[in-house]
Amino acid sequence: MSTPQALPRVALTWLLVAQALAILPHFLHVPLWLAGFWLACVTWRVQAFRMKVGYPGPTAKIALVAVAAAGAYVSRGTLIGLDGGVVLLIAAFILKMVEMRSRRDGLVLVFLGFFVVVTSYLFDDSIATALYSLLPVTALLAALIGLQQSPGAVVRPQATLRLAGQLLLQALPLMLLLFVFFPRMEPLWSLPVPDKKGITGLSDNMSPGDVAELSQSTELVFRARFEGPLPPRRDLYWRALTLEHYDGRRWSQGYAAQGYGAPPAWRRQGNPLRYSVVMQPTAKPWLFGLDVAETDRDDVRQMSDFRLQRRRPVDRALLYQVTSWPQAPREVNAAPQGMRRALQLPSAGNPRTRAWAEDLRARYPATPDLVKAVLAHFRQEPYVYTLHPGEGGADDIDQFLFETRRGFCAHYAGAMAFVLRVAGIPARVVAGYQGGEPNAAGNYIQVRQFDAHAWVEYWQPDTGWVSADPTFQVSPERIEQGLEEALAKEGTFLEDSPLSPLRYRNLGWLNELRMTWDNLNYGWQRWVLGYQGEQQLAFLQRWFGAVDGRVFALSLVGGVGLAFAVVALFLFKPWVRLRDPQQRAFRDFEILLARQGLRRHPGEGPRDFARRAAAALPRQAAAIDAFAHLFEAQRYAGEPAASQALRDALKAVRRALPWRPGVSSS
Repeated sequence: MSTPQALPRVALTWLLVAQALAILPHFLHVPLWLAGFWLACVTWRVQAFRMKVGYPGPTAKIALVAVAAAGAYVSRGTLIGLDGGVVLLIAAFILKMVEMRSRRDGLVLVFLGFFVVVTSYLFDDSIATALYSLLPVTALLAALIGLQQSPGAVVRPQATLRLAGQLLLQALPLMLLLFVFFPRMEPLWSLPVPDKKGITGLSDNMSPGDVAELSQSTELVFRARFEGPLPPRRDLYWRALTLEHYDGRRWSQGYAAQGYGAPPAWRRQGNPLRYSVVMQPTAKPWLFGLDVAETDRDDVRQMSDFRLQRRRPVDRALLYQVTSWPQAPREVNAAPQGMRRALQLPSAGNPRTRAWAEDLRARYPATPDLVKAVLAHFRQEPYVYTLHPGEGGADDIDQFLFETRRGFCAHYAGAMAFVLRVAGIPARVVAGYQGGEPNAAGNYIQVRQFDAHAWVEYWQPDTGWVSADPTFQVSPERIEQGLEEALAKEGTFLEDSPLSPLRYRNLGWLNELRMTWDNLNYGWQRWVLGYQGEQQLAFLQRWFGAVDGRVFALSLVGGVGLAFAVVALFLFKPWVRLRDPQQRAFRDFEILLARQGLRRHPGEGPRDFARRAAAALPRQAAAIDAFAHLFEAQRYAGEPAASQALRDALKAVRRALPWRPGVSSS
């Protein structure tokens, strides 16, 4: 049985560096005990290499695995899914370093390292992450090169790093061609995204505090680029969900809206808005769009409540095209069952609000007049727009409307929808986002979690659904200028994020730098992460016309072959060899002797080859020895290169050799 090859020192050095670089980005989302675990294991591994301590035995290995698994379970509550799976992967990556003894173990660690680098994209796929990932990848390549060295060889780490960088650069042409031509396929597996509001944003039910909580988050939700000038901020109401069921505390989706019923009735009218959206992962199936939104994606449909929904959750950045018709009439002739759902209320609760709504109904029989009266009430009474309205009681709408009069957008939208329903007007709450920050450098709008918003839509005969925003009556600056201006007096905008650059948009140079960086990330998401199946096909058709499967396959094979040819030319550099007069002369020398049946063996040096040829051709030995001596002197002894002298010696060999093998020259 063969003994495993020992690990070269340079390989261990780069493996330690690569492991540190690969794990570092994960400390933003994995438990901190892994940092201490890694330091302890690395110290053990270094001391084992110095023969200060021994390698872990079977019992120690089992104990270490048990500690890692227990730590993952305690810190994440599960060993399944994205959080638990990544913690276990990193723990295995660390433990493999401790018990690594041979080159085979080193190769396993390198491949594990590449996988750990890839998993960082599950949490952050920005251009900064992509650029940083080049560091651990280069270190892993250097470790792979170091594993090919002999254990006793003295190899400087800088040399393996330089070679790793060269290999990475040489792989760029092939990487670019594969990116452009290789068919995009859906993943064979996926991991569930953690259910955190800072990541997923809106949920399918809403209480006033939920939207207020999102308004303290700076997480990016999506970016939208319009064809033509950007619409005014006050017109940007991005629908996500329609909430029509109220249980006395929370608004949620109705059962009918959650199913795949018939699409709603509406008519295209007015000038459309066309735009593209790059949406961040949400682990939810709904998309964002302005009313009334439609898209030509095969996996997206318009639901009965006018929202766009995908067949499966958005688990990675998604690019889609949207056309919206802001002036389109919506469900002018609504179905009776839909109207009943839009009038549903609990049987009891909030008596003062019920009495006020019934009084309004008696004074304003016409729906438009009653709606105007409700909006005027919010505008004229001393209501306050705030993120800290205080705790609500059992009759929270009564308390909000007639006592505290302090609330966020969800308070105003929920209260208005309740009042309209009591008055017999079908109404519902729409949850989504309002506004967004324009980026002049890229001519697009970026929408973040703190742009979360809720408004109302009510139904009236011969008109259909009409949108109304009571928050605008209380705080018009929230709609026209954004949350920061609305909370300027209160000073609560991003109060939990004092270091966020979004709090310092008044600093021109800092804001310009932030916008430029965001524009780079937008381009990265749009042209790199967004280059999926439909975008790839459109790109290829734009350059090559109609692309069928055969043309696509031939293009792929041809592109890969071309990339290999370019890399081969770069590696072998045949033009350099042809320009070397000494090499060209020796090549001609080999050709002359090959005609006599004397071929140079692989690895045979010029002197040994010349001696063997002189022994086989004693009459020509003097000419052969003279050429070989002159070639060695110029090539290896540092004598001045005289190409004419070497050509003259080659001519002497050519004249001395017979015309045909076995025939002596005269």
